[in-house]
Amino acid sequence: MLGALGEKLKAALKKVASAVFVDTKLLDELVKDLQRALLESDVDVELVFQLSERIKEKARGEPKAGITKREQLIKIVHDELIELLGKEKKELEIKKGPYKIMFIGLYGSGKTTSISKLALYYSKRGHKVCMIGLDTHRPAAHDQLQQLGEKIKVQTFIDKKEKDPLYIWKKFEEQTKKFDIVIIDTAGRHDLDKNLEKEIKQLNKKIRPQEVILTLSADIGQAARSVVEGFHNNCGITGIFLTRLDGTAKAGGALAAASITKAPVLFIGTGEKPQDIETFDGTTFISRLLGMGDLNALLEKTKIALGEEEKEKLEKSLEEGKFTLLDLHDQISAMSKMGPLSKIAELIPGFSKVKLPKDLMQIQEGKLKRWHHSMKSMTKEELENPEIITSPHIARISKGSNVPSGEIKEMLKQYKMVKKFFGVTKGKGMSQKDLQKLAKKFKISL
Repeated sequence: MLGALGEKLKAALKKVASAVFVDTKLLDELVKDLQRALLESDVDVELVFQLSERIKEKARGEPKAGITKREQLIKIVHDELIELLGKEKKELEIKKGPYKIMFIGLYGSGKTTSISKLALYYSKRGHKVCMIGLDTHRPAAHDQLQQLGEKIKVQTFIDKKEKDPLYIWKKFEEQTKKFDIVIIDTAGRHDLDKNLEKEIKQLNKKIRPQEVILTLSADIGQAARSVVEGFHNNCGITGIFLTRLDGTAKAGGALAAASITKAPVLFIGTGEKPQDIETFDGTTFISRLLGMGDLNALLEKTKIALGEEEKEKLEKSLEEGKFTLLDLHDQISAMSKMGPLSKIAELIPGFSKVKLPKDLMQIQEGKLKRWHHSMKSMTKEELENPEIITSPHIARISKGSNVPSGEIKEMLKQYKMVKKFFGVTKGKGMSQKDLQKLAKKFKISL
């Protein structure tokens, strides 16, 4: 996420950390490095120079007792970046339903996909959620919303024949009252024209949503400021959902533009899958940019990827020392929902500096399915005690499942690696001490 900006910011601070003297020359070099990094990330020129002046002014002051000049300068930069790219975390206060969240945005901003991500996010947290399609301008909008609803198992209300969004709302309004959260998809345009502005105002007046969320694409560039201010002034947005932060988008412009309004970034999209969503926290976001990790985001991903039944099943297996091949399949399947290991690793403090093999845990979906096929050709004893599987067993399993013996051997090797990682031995589960050791690897407090 924002790899180029993060690397440049880390390089700038590393220069400060390794400098022999912290003087005016070093400060000037730091400010120039920051300006270059932020401008290349599409942050508005005016905002960049305002930040530069604030850093210079604060750096002239004497550090507090117990803090060195070097530490003071790094903290000033850290705090100013948080001020520029996002402030404190803001959670939506979901009150007695139906809690209505209306999404607005331009074409191509990922509005409909973001709606499904938010629907999954809240349904996984115990809320009864529905989506309603009021985008009558884009031909495929209703179909897309319906398909996404089926995928995440969330009730979706659409009317493909009706062209009046207000009529569609009135048609389903009574049914939406049965839900805790109602997420509303509206039409977009190439820009905030008069027709779009009029339609959104009419819907806003009729629906009276508790939240109006603007989807903003990370690759919008320096146009972000005018787009955010335009929607905010005309439609009264209460928050922003920032999309496409998983790609090569510079995104600095979008983040900075959002921070100058009273509507904060609430959520960020970090991939194409429905579970690729995180709540936005400026402090931890900057920490990740600077290589410090974000365990809260990792825990959020885990909640979405793993249901309560899966978590309880794994915990029981680990406690009893019965980690089986079926447990392996379930856990790799859950990890694949969370995304590539490289994406997960950047959330763990200190892990961003570790050079991991590119193919580590990159188990493709097709291979995972073949592994599962091979398991169907195994006996109950083989599934529960894979250590007894020898070459003759592998040959039989391969013939019965039509899965190459090489892939079965690879699966068994992966099983041994994961079992060893969890510290599970035959008949012996993970003690509290074992869990503490595992947590220590990731610097997690239990």
